[in-house]
Amino acid sequence: MKTVRKIILYVFLLLAGILIGGQIMLSMVKRASGAIFASQMGGSTKMGALIHAINTKYVDYVDVDSIVDMALPTILEELDPHSAYYPAQETQDSNDELHGSFSGIGIQFSVQDDTVRVNSVIHGGPSEKVGILAGDRIVTIDDSVFAGKGIPSNDIVKHLKGPKGTTVKVGIKRAGEPGLIDFQIVRGDIPVKSVDAVYMIDKEVGYIMINKFGENTYFEMLTGLAKLSSEGMKKLIIDLRSNQGGYLGAAIQMANEFLPKNDLIVYTEGVHSPQARQYADGYGHYRDIPMAVLIDESTASAAEIFSGAMQDNDRATIVGRRSFGKGLVQEPIEFSDGSSIRITIARYYTPSGRCIQKPYGESDEDYAMDIVKRYERGEFFSADSIRQNEAEAYTTKSGRTVYGGGGITPDIFVPSDTTGYSEYHTTVVRKNLVNRFSFKLVDDNRQELSSIKTVDGLVAWLDRRHTLEDFYRYAQENGVVRDRSMSAAAGKQMRTTVYCNVIYDAMDMEQYIEFLNREDTAIKAAVDALSE
Repeated sequence: MKTVRKIILYVFLLLAGILIGGQIMLSMVKRASGAIFASQMGGSTKMGALIHAINTKYVDYVDVDSIVDMALPTILEELDPHSAYYPAQETQDSNDELHGSFSGIGIQFSVQDDTVRVNSVIHGGPSEKVGILAGDRIVTIDDSVFAGKGIPSNDIVKHLKGPKGTTVKVGIKRAGEPGLIDFQIVRGDIPVKSVDAVYMIDKEVGYIMINKFGENTYFEMLTGLAKLSSEGMKKLIIDLRSNQGGYLGAAIQMANEFLPKNDLIVYTEGVHSPQARQYADGYGHYRDIPMAVLIDESTASAAEIFSGAMQDNDRATIVGRRSFGKGLVQEPIEFSDGSSIRITIARYYTPSGRCIQKPYGESDEDYAMDIVKRYERGEFFSADSIRQNEAEAYTTKSGRTVYGGGGITPDIFVPSDTTGYSEYHTTVVRKNLVNRFSFKLVDDNRQELSSIKTVDGLVAWLDRRHTLEDFYRYAQENGVVRDRSMSAAAGKQMRTTVYCNVIYDAMDMEQYIEFLNREDTAIKAAVDALSE
């Protein structure tokens, strides 16, 4: 970590180097209503004089906003890897994700063969209310044509999203209809789910997958737990793989549901942030249910807080691979133009006292490449390859040794399974042939598929049609020759990939995950751990 003096010196050098730095700082001060940056820069008399002199005397006019957008990321990079600047659109997108909703028309779409195709319509959303159907093609948006080569998906999103209550006109091409059908859609609030799947793995084990920690995560989880309880759940798996975190408060709420009274959940502390400790209040309804938590190298931040609380209190078995290692807490500061910064204000510590933040500061490249380096040294495949910092040893409530300084190491290690992947698989996925094939298959059979209500029913339908053989022929027609030397594992993986895409297009995310999990080695390890 560089000192504040060095950061201020860096800012001065940056200002001098581009000749208009005073205006950058002045713009920053104005955008933050004056107080934030002026106080954090220490109220320097020299800084104030420099700002004033350049603002009143500099020879040329400068587009300050564009310079600020370029300079802020560089300045914040000097602090730590997670203090960052976000332009207005990125700020809005991030807020939408964590707030749990955004304003739009309520569809999921993809661009296939230069056409915007509606993959699914969100239940209860604005599009369903006016009669948009899965399989419809969007040809025009507000009388502008959106069919043809080179349609950027973000342009489509930009035209379909908008303030709640506003209207967008779309021209739809529907199978069997001779011309375009015009729909006037009043935009509304579209929920952004943080719980992707809730279902029973067997008669006793319930499963919940959580993709982020947002404002509604705790309530979505409670709804899922109630559903599982009504179906006979006696044990629980919570899947946090690829969950990159979100709100600290959501992780605390969630952990509280599973811990007895006065168990420490997490504490935070920083130079300007006094230590704050969060304890369980004892009112959680699932304090005694046997649990396993799944993590991997993409599990980060708030997801690590929850996992650490469960591990350090010996409350759940942690299964998978070592987590990312983000132990820093950011506070957002928004500007009047919609852009924002997120600045690190504290470190968080698990109940045993460990900070799981992995090392940073010596090389930005080393930090960014950490996951790749883990893979290269074999950590994805062998627990013996995990590098533990012996100086960061701590103990759980029962006396088990755990380590800080680089993510959360699982209690049960599950290696990454790459035996089923092949060059053929990589090629057809990269060429988008799987997505195109599955969408066409579903699109051509929507009426028949609408009567199939279960994953098992859809899998049986796919088997009867010899769908995998159909895909191989489709891929060959599109330039990828079938590899008949593929191993049995590779053939099985190819089937899983094709079937998963069809299930997602014909049903939803939950059914997709349910099928994918059937061959998941981490799920099997978690079920075995819960049975002991």
